[in-house]
Amino acid sequence: MIVKICGMRDAENIRKVEQTGADWMGFIFYEGSPRFVAARPAYLPEKMLRIGVFVNPSSASYIYNKVDELKLNGVQLHGNETPECCFRLRSHGLKVIKSFSISCENDLKQTESYVGKCDCFLFDTPTSGYGGSGQSFDWNILNAYAGQTPFLLSGGIRPESLSRLLVFHHPRWMGIDLNSGFETAPGIKNPQTLALFIRQFRLYNPRL
Repeated sequence: MIVKICGMRDAENIRKVEQTGADWMGFIFYEGSPRFVAARPAYLPEKMLRIGVFVNPSSASYIYNKVDELKLNGVQLHGNETPECCFRLRSHGLKVIKSFSISCENDLKQTESYVGKCDCFLFDTPTSGYGGSGQSFDWNILNAYAGQTPFLLSGGIRPESLSRLLVFHHPRWMGIDLNSGFETAPGIKNPQTLALFIRQFRLYNPRL
């Protein structure tokens, strides 16, 4: 299972979180987020894939500039980006993750036009903004997901979510996305809590 830590921006915190056993690290380039990366961190992870998180970017060049600046391995799209946009980014050699807000089975239909255009999907909790609610959605809805594209589970996952995660199963589930549930302040994660959680999670869900 993939473990992605999102919302990072502080260099020293990045160094510590890199040692927790997680696989991917997300950097948010959306000014409406309290975790917005306004400047390139002085340190970037060397042992984890770097994922840039974007919401309706003003242009493709903005994404590519951030890819070059932070040497990103992939992008996560949280807005109304089209399947064509995803396909172009993927053709550029980037791993592409498309996020979808899920509140009912019908919401899963959004994914259909993105099949073959993305490497994986991310299923998150609906909010008035774009993610970052700290709230979970009903994971039972995903029993109706019959697509072949793998997905990350996101939205309000925190240390006490472990028991729910250990009984969650889906053939296309590839990992989890962790953010505010492990923070001491916006953009600052607790590395000790993360390391313990990841170690316990991996006992039952080893790396892919």
